[in-house]
Parts: sequence; C-alpha cells; structure tokens
Amino acid sequence: MYSVRHCMIAAAFIAAAPAGAAQPDPAAGFPSRPLRMIVPFAPGGPNDQLARMVGVKLTETWGQQVVVDNRPGAGTVIGTELAVRSPADGHTMLMISLSTAVNPVMQKKLPYDTAKDLVPLINLAMSPNVLVVHPGVPANNVAALLAMAKAKPGEIIYASGGPGSTTHLAGELLANMGGVRMTHVPYKGASPATIDLLGGRVSWMFGTILPTLPHIKSGKLRAIGMSSLKRAPALPDVPAIAETLPGFEAVSFYGVGLPAGVPKPVMNKLNTGMARIITAPDTREQLRLQGADAVGDTQAEFTSFFRRQMSKWARVIKEAGLQAQ
Repeated sequence: MYSVRHCMIAAAFIAAAPAGAAQPDPAAGFPSRPLRMIVPFAPGGPNDQLARMVGVKLTETWGQQVVVDNRPGAGTVIGTELAVRSPADGHTMLMISLSTAVNPVMQKKLPYDTAKDLVPLINLAMSPNVLVVHPGVPANNVAALLAMAKAKPGEIIYASGGPGSTTHLAGELLANMGGVRMTHVPYKGASPATIDLLGGRVSWMFGTILPTLPHIKSGKLRAIGMSSLKRAPALPDVPAIAETLPGFEAVSFYGVGLPAGVPKPVMNKLNTGMARIITAPDTREQLRLQGADAVGDTQAEFTSFFRRQMSKWARVIKEAGLQAQ
C-alpha cells in the first residue's frame, strides 16, 4: 500500500506539473530576427524620419536590424492593412498618426477594424502646426482672420496637405470653433500647398514648423497662431490659437502601433526600449530643433490618447459635413 500510495502521489505531481510550471517569457528571446517598421507614407516625412531614428537605436540596443518599409497610398490604408495582417509577434510595427485615427470616418470602407485590429503601443513625439497667412492678407492675428471670414462667408480660402490631414482638420476645427465658413482647397501634400500660399493663390494654411519657419523668417509668410494649447518654444512670440479660442488644439502625433494579439511582455519590451530612446537628452534636443516634443508614454496612456483622438476628430468631421473618400 505504501508504494502504491507514493506512486499515486508522484503521478499526481507529474500530471499537475505542466499547469503549475512557470511559462516561458515570450519577451526573453525577443527579437529573434530582424524587425520591420512599416511607414504608410513616402520617404522623407516626419513619420519616416522618426521611424529611422528609432530604428537605428533599436538595432544598436538589440543587435537585430530594424528595416523601415515605406508603403504609402490610400491615405495610409495600404501600409496599415499590411501591418495588421502581419504575425502578431512584435516583429512588425507600424507608424501611426492622425490619419490612422480619422480613417474610420474619412474612408467609406476599410479592409480592417482600426479599434480591434490595431493596438497603439507608444507615442513617440508630438508637433504643433503654425497658422500662416500670405502677407497680403490684412490679418495680424486669429481674431482678425475670423472677423474677415465672418464678413465674407466662404470667400476666405485656405490650403491643406490633403483631405483628412492634420492641416485640413485643424482648419475645419478653427472654422467650427470660430463660427465661420471658409473654403478648403486640398493639395497632394504640404509642399504644393505652401507654393500656392506663397504665390497668394490661397489666403492661409496650417503648416508644420520646420519647413515653414524659413518662410516666416524671410517675411514671405506671416505666422499668427499655433495649434497647440500653449506657445511653441520655436516661435515664442506667436500666440496659441487657444488664447483666442479656449480649448483649441490640433497637433500632429507620431506613434507606433502593433497588430492585435502581440503578447503583453513583448509589447512592454518594445515600449520600454522606444521610450528610453525617444526621451534620451540628445533625442529630445534633436526633436526640439525640428519643432517637435518627445513623448515616450506608456502603452495604456497612448491607447487612451489615440481613442480620444478618434472620438474628437470624428465629431469635427461630422459637424463639418465632410464626405468619406
């Protein structure tokens, strides 16, 4: 009986061992091969630049190459679909921005569910936009521009880098909060929009700080407002639009997302690694010189921020009566 009893106990331990044994940490051997960072924009823009900046540092840290894969097209839909259909093991990442957040309402039909198929991982940086007018426009501040628009409904024309872009939606938000009607002219990118503004064919636009700054300094464009809640260090004399329209905020953000299903320990390792890189003093300074602020928040914080952006701009798009593309 004694030996039988001990055999039974041993058998019970063997049966219970798999359930009770410590499970292997999926992050311990991660990354096990080169990583891919999909950028749903053409090379050269801020999303691409940040992806390459972080990619180089991650390669140095983990000894695995980070390959930046530019997949522009369809308002970021092509690159996003490729990312969310990739294996959920953390080796494929996606640069996400405001375009990602507004596509559910700006696009008639998406081949994926943004809320379910994409997991926000980390917000790398944020950058305000600057409202610039052609020198021939007799408005030295936002209040004067809104007064002009009220006096001439629909006659004030503004440019943007394209439908659903940050610069477009910031213009819609300005008109909505200012209680005015202005005419939007979309361009295929910020560069052609800026060219027409410089030529006086449109009255104003929101532009990113770095490429717009030389035109401001030369006097070819006049800066009258920042789209952030507070003034930007790069242009400390330019008032925040929120000083005229309390609560106005329309900033660009540059984050990273993952296909749904990546193990939590792997997400944590990716988030921690990127946060350490983006908040390093040299990186912060490099971004500051480009008119951007390093963020490096947690996965939970960025998820909450991203969901708020989706809700906020869905309301703006609906109130502006914008048609899905």
